[in-house]
Amino acid sequence: MIQRVETMTVAEFVRLYDTEGPFEIINGKAIRLSPGVFRHDVYLIRLLFRALDEFVRSHQLGEVFSEMPFVLIFDSDWVKDSRTPDVMFVKAEWLAEYQVKEPDFADKPLVIVLDLVVEVISSNDNYTDVDAKVERYLDDGVQVVWVVDPRRKTIKVQRQGTYRTLHIGDVLTGDEVIPGFEQALQAVFG
Repeated sequence: MIQRVETMTVAEFVRLYDTEGPFEIINGKAIRLSPGVFRHDVYLIRLLFRALDEFVRSHQLGEVFSEMPFVLIFDSDWVKDSRTPDVMFVKAEWLAEYQVKEPDFADKPLVIVLDLVVEVISSNDNYTDVDAKVERYLDDGVQVVWVVDPRRKTIKVQRQGTYRTLHIGDVLTGDEVIPGFEQALQAVFG
């Protein structure tokens, strides 16, 4: 596995991702992604993906993806950083523009800034690392990040400069990013 990334094209990123396995590039450092555990991967991620995807598709608001890499580029084709959130959402209008601008979009990771990112904290995650990751998402231009903590049964909704923590009994909403979406935390953590 490569350790430092000085320069890499999107095609090189895809090749390495396929041959070396999932990784992110953060500030020029390649970081291998750890496999998750049942509660993290199978249960919570799938539950949130399904709830968001069903709502978004029925209202034609955009697309929801799970554990798909997106890259940030500089110049025309050089990878600057990459991220692989647990769940992510892109508004329909941004995705349509992207597909017109990138005719080969189907053969590479998303090269677009996301509207919503969901990170589920797994048992091997460090809270300081998760906080740093959230800051990077927001600095990248992501509008909203939901940090789902299965141990505490909370969801922290973060935006640039603000956050609120939801607990059992509260309802998670899509606010202006996914208008009309609502999910009771009791249903998430049941």
